[in-house]
Amino acid sequence: MGKRRFSKKVGLPPGKLVYTGDKRGKSEISLIDYDAEKYEEINIKDIEDTLSFKDSPTVTWINITGLHNIDTFEKLKTCYNIHPLVLEDILNVNQRPKIEYFENYIFIVLKMIRYDHKIQSVESNQISIISGEHFIFTILEEKSNIFDPIKERIQNAKGIIRKNKVDYLLYALIDIIVDHYFVVLEEMGEAIETLEDKVVFNPSPDTVHLIHRLKRNLIELRRSIWPLREILNALSRGDSSLIHRKTLMYFKDVYDHAVQVIETIEEFRDTVSGILDIYLSSVSNRMNEIMKILTIMATIFIPLTFIAGIYGMNFKYMPELNWRFGYSLVLIVMVIIAVGMIVYFRKKRWL
Repeated sequence: MGKRRFSKKVGLPPGKLVYTGDKRGKSEISLIDYDAEKYEEINIKDIEDTLSFKDSPTVTWINITGLHNIDTFEKLKTCYNIHPLVLEDILNVNQRPKIEYFENYIFIVLKMIRYDHKIQSVESNQISIISGEHFIFTILEEKSNIFDPIKERIQNAKGIIRKNKVDYLLYALIDIIVDHYFVVLEEMGEAIETLEDKVVFNPSPDTVHLIHRLKRNLIELRRSIWPLREILNALSRGDSSLIHRKTLMYFKDVYDHAVQVIETIEEFRDTVSGILDIYLSSVSNRMNEIMKILTIMATIFIPLTFIAGIYGMNFKYMPELNWRFGYSLVLIVMVIIAVGMIVYFRKKRWL
């Protein structure tokens, strides 16, 4: 995940356009225009080139990749009458997921989540959506193929997407983002299962670092996904005239999926907390076993050390010193004591 610099906006007036992230690749603009009968996809160089599609009865999907070109968003403000605070939120990649209604469009901020197996970390990128009556903007921090299945459905006229308006495309975009959350959760679930086996069978000092890393990842997931329920709840109520009644049921369906995602995250958080408890118990039990063995060994050698200490004293008159078999007898006694104690410990099930 790139650095997010809050300090870039300190002291600036509201509506000042400042990108708070890091530059990632080149800025690109693509446009897809379609209805039930036709389909057109073009790459454009400037926002002004999209004005000819602005008021057309077809559905126009404009995708902007890269947030570092401030001139693009200045023109977006002018050409589409977008509020400066909306553009400020788009460029502020630390934005919390949210939805805002305006007279001629709906503004939504979402998080696209990716799980990196190599470093076992969750990365989130901001996706901003501006949905009008005949147009919709998707604005991404960096290039992604997350929307490719939707583009394929539009191009090949699969399903009912070409027969519906912008609000259905808005549903499809949010739905595929939510579906991608399930992929990330599946990957994290596998990582948690692997960690569980490691904690039970082979706990090590590195294990606790993996546990804390998973806890941080789940906190990041929760922060990025929890507000989604509020967004979908607002869309499914149909508070905006831009959302048609027949599309509301689709948003309700995505709402159910979002609730399922949130519940899964909470389950994972409980599981990881339980794994930490298991790890601490395993380490404690392992230490107890070690201390038990050491204590038994010390207990066996205490009487033997006592006998050896007595006969190690330098007194002149010790009768046993002159016995022919005294040395062998003492060794036999010591062996009998040691074996007797081991038998006793096994009988008590201490061994």
